[in-house]
Amino acid sequence: MKIMKMNVILLFAVLLSIHTYASDLFPDGTPIPDWFRKTETVDYKTLGNQYVITKYGVKKDSTLLQTRQIQAVIDKAANAGGGVIVIPKGTFLTASLFFKPKTHLHLAEGAVLKGSDDISDFPVLETRIEGETCNYFPALVNADKVDGFTLSGKGTINGNGLRYWKAFWLRRTWNPKCTNKDEMRPRLVYISNSNNVQISGIRMVNSPFWTSHYYKCNNLKILNVHFFSPVKPVKSPSTDAIDIDVCSNVLVKGCYMEVNDDAIALKGGKGPVSDKDPNNGGNYNIIIEDCTYGFCHSALTCGSESIHDRNVILRRCTLRNPQMLLHLKMRPDTPQKYEYILIEDITGNTGKFISVRPWTQFFDLKGEQAPPPSRSGNITMRNINLECETYFDVAKSEKYVLTDFIFENLNIKANKNSDFDKSIIENLKLNNVKVNGVEIK
Repeated sequence: MKIMKMNVILLFAVLLSIHTYASDLFPDGTPIPDWFRKTETVDYKTLGNQYVITKYGVKKDSTLLQTRQIQAVIDKAANAGGGVIVIPKGTFLTASLFFKPKTHLHLAEGAVLKGSDDISDFPVLETRIEGETCNYFPALVNADKVDGFTLSGKGTINGNGLRYWKAFWLRRTWNPKCTNKDEMRPRLVYISNSNNVQISGIRMVNSPFWTSHYYKCNNLKILNVHFFSPVKPVKSPSTDAIDIDVCSNVLVKGCYMEVNDDAIALKGGKGPVSDKDPNNGGNYNIIIEDCTYGFCHSALTCGSESIHDRNVILRRCTLRNPQMLLHLKMRPDTPQKYEYILIEDITGNTGKFISVRPWTQFFDLKGEQAPPPSRSGNITMRNINLECETYFDVAKSEKYVLTDFIFENLNIKANKNSDFDKSIIENLKLNNVKVNGVEIK
């Protein structure tokens, strides 16, 4: 009898599992591939020969710039058919490093790859930044056309950004209209034109500019990574944790993000004809789950350089005072379409539950006609228990159309804006939405 009962329980568990997987869909109703459920990290020891940099003439010296010596180890591994560049315990100062096909990077516990704080140590070359392909400074760690690239370990990539941050704010004081690129500074990690990429376990801290940027990558997993840059005593400007730029099939899981800008921003291009530029494009099938957010501007931002974002899920996350949960930057000089976005199972506190407004900080039609109104639609926010300063920060504008939003099972405590203008969103559906204990209908 006990065996029969156990078999029944097992059968029920299997059926429940099948049902869960079968009902696990992207917001547009398409099934989520099993690839998203496979979250084991790649064992770097299975990736070929290990090249411990100190065995090839690189010294444990935090003050000696060793870009050329570390790059030589990468090149040696690539010429030998590939392998893993291992950074051992210790601090190693470098500028831009470029990984080649079949090479990988592993940082041992206690290892620190530290970036130079002198921009003259970095070259200028063609790269992707702020929604355009142009000549600018590469990142500290770069991998282009490196399918299967892994970046792993318990060590740290430290951008050493303090000098860059101070210079940025000094320049902004002198010229309030200076852009993010005007104060020359590198990113921390930039991976482009690559498939089947995995970033796991490491710490990325103190980036001079964006912390990690992924361009035209497919099948990208970012697992259990710690992202940090400070707000004080010096703010670390535009240090986004993760910038996803023309990518598809992206899983961000188990990460901690605390930066002085957006935690996760979806990019893709900017300008009135940006949708016709082959360098630009949309982001599709993005899942962000089981993450914790410290201070940041927004947990999830669409924009400001973004054309099309579809099938985006943010779920099972804890907020510890980001300024916004969801931020839709509606840029009137760029054709934009943000659709099929699901935010669910969120707890904690934030400044704003949702913010949708025209974004005009660097508005530029570049001599072209203004594009037609942008659109955001089929956006669901459900099963959320939050304390916030402002519940509904959504502005009406002729520059965009908002349609088919669903707010469901929300328990919100807000200091202001507990009432809102439902007419701003066409076909807004509310189900069990409580703000300060009062049901909103």
